[in-house]
Amino acid sequence: MSLKNFFLALKKIFTFSGLEFFLRSQNKIERFFFFTFLFLFFFSSSFLAIDFYFKKTKIVPKEGGIFVEGMVGFPNYLNPVYSIASDVDDSITNLLFSGLMKFEGKNLVPDLAQSYKVLEDGRVFEVSLKDNIFWSDGQKITSDDVIFTIKTIQNPEVKSPLRTAWLGVDVEKISEKDFKFILKNPSFVFLENLTLKPIPKHVFENIPPANLSLSSLNLKPIGSGPYQLEKIERDENGRVVLIELKRNENYFGKKPYIQRFFFRFFENEEELLEAARKKEIDGFSLKEFQEIPGFCLINFKMPRYFGVFLNLEKKVFSEKEVREGLDTGTNKKEILRKAISNKGEIINSPVLPEFSFKEEKMNFDFEKAKEILEKAGYKDSDGDGVLEKIIVKEPPFQFKSDLSLGSKGKEVEELQRCLAKDPEIYPEGEITGYFGRKTKEAVIRFQEKYKSEILEPFGLEKGNGEVKEKTREKLNQICFERREERYDLKFSLTTAEDPILLKTAQILKEQWEKLGFKIEIKTYKIEDLKREIIPKKDYDALLFGQILGKIPDFFPFWHSSQIGENGLNLSNYQNKDVDKILEEVREEFDEEKRKEKLEKFEEILNKDCPAIFLYNPDYLYFVSEKVKGVKENFISLPSERFWNVENWYIKEKRVWK
Repeated sequence: MSLKNFFLALKKIFTFSGLEFFLRSQNKIERFFFFTFLFLFFFSSSFLAIDFYFKKTKIVPKEGGIFVEGMVGFPNYLNPVYSIASDVDDSITNLLFSGLMKFEGKNLVPDLAQSYKVLEDGRVFEVSLKDNIFWSDGQKITSDDVIFTIKTIQNPEVKSPLRTAWLGVDVEKISEKDFKFILKNPSFVFLENLTLKPIPKHVFENIPPANLSLSSLNLKPIGSGPYQLEKIERDENGRVVLIELKRNENYFGKKPYIQRFFFRFFENEEELLEAARKKEIDGFSLKEFQEIPGFCLINFKMPRYFGVFLNLEKKVFSEKEVREGLDTGTNKKEILRKAISNKGEIINSPVLPEFSFKEEKMNFDFEKAKEILEKAGYKDSDGDGVLEKIIVKEPPFQFKSDLSLGSKGKEVEELQRCLAKDPEIYPEGEITGYFGRKTKEAVIRFQEKYKSEILEPFGLEKGNGEVKEKTREKLNQICFERREERYDLKFSLTTAEDPILLKTAQILKEQWEKLGFKIEIKTYKIEDLKREIIPKKDYDALLFGQILGKIPDFFPFWHSSQIGENGLNLSNYQNKDVDKILEEVREEFDEEKRKEKLEKFEEILNKDCPAIFLYNPDYLYFVSEKVKGVKENFISLPSERFWNVENWYIKEKRVWK
């Protein structure tokens, strides 16, 4: 049979009547084999088709989906002029507004701006905005909006927390899309100011500056970010409990895949965790690590550190050896493990590993710490477990001159005053300042009273009335007692009522008391600590944290000008060389020179040991397993966890490769 005739016969079989005739003409065994063959044919064909489909297609994000972020606390200001003061406000604002520039990791990249120039050795920064950028209400974004924002921040009536960063900065319009910042001095750290998020002038310009913080427009944002406000829900007390955002169709950048972004607000962490366990929220952050089923942990690195700042104005820390002993005797690995579950890294200086130019070295050595303290004169003499040092203080006045008949002056006055303490020796008790006969007779009586120490060593029995070496020694011993001062290694450790800081403080207390210190832990509410204790430097040692920027500026924390009330130099540290370096680093744009100066700063600080640097904790962000595209990064603020939110997605689809 020809091939053509075979397919004609096959065609007849696969017509209904042909198939019926074919099956009737077959016995049971033949029909079984036929259907088996048919099943295998279709199964293998389907498998090959599916295999082909999966090999030739790929999974890609699909638009759509809803994301719910849970946060402890409640929003007040969805306005970049104020939002930095609250993680809740700042997190939402970060989705509603774009900055002139933004950081991706440690790199400063364009956002609303397309470029910037540094002119006049770092005193002028010229910025150009992108073309065709719009507010979420459709109005165009121009340099007028940027200038209005800066003038608003600088106005003291507005009371913006950003004001300090913009003091002394002039801004001038060049064109609708170009403007420049003019500084009094060159400033490398000013680059971080370029992340400023402008607000729309046409929305806020008619509000009196003193009333801006009270305006309802602070919760009706017109922004420039990937999302815009859809609605706000309040409880019966008027408190905001839910905020819904939708994609901003006027956004100049890549549109996010997730179309709706909700924020739910909770009174405390327990309520938030309950919502997470019920899968009512998709993302949230915690201070302490714990396993939560259905959620992945994203570890963000941040430019912050925690340490113990030693108040150098306190006597207990006046000796460098005491500070060095504390530092050497601090087991930071134990603290990292027990206090923050190893979710972070150990640090030995404020120059964090992300900015450091040399390898960090671990310096814990318990025996060496004890040796340092012992060499400094500290020992446990009374067996109470606390090290102390006894210092003998010489009296402010002692006899140093030979005195005899006819001498006069202050030493003679002190001699007469001393002899007059004993009426048997100097019954007249006259204080004249002149060494006369009566004084000589008194000296003779003194010499003969203590003849075993003054006369007998020379084989004499009678005094001669002259004050020389041996007589002088005894007079100094009798008249001017040497005082002993005792210095115990005792101090208080002050910190905030925070679970991680309390754990850290307790571990430090245990470690340091093994060394021979006596530690009292004092805790305060964070608000009281910031308002009452820190400004007055009312502590011996302070366990606290400091936040640096993406471009770290150590000046506010370690320059001697920042020692006074309200200054952030928490150790009251002074070093002229450090002051000079920090002033120069602020103005240095050359990377190699900055590196050299910061290395020197780190070296001096480690030598002086004004603080014990402990750890840099990760920012712990938990996200639902159903959400894809969330990436770890180096962020400067918690709000920057949304740095690549446009790439987050929940829905997926397949497309041909």
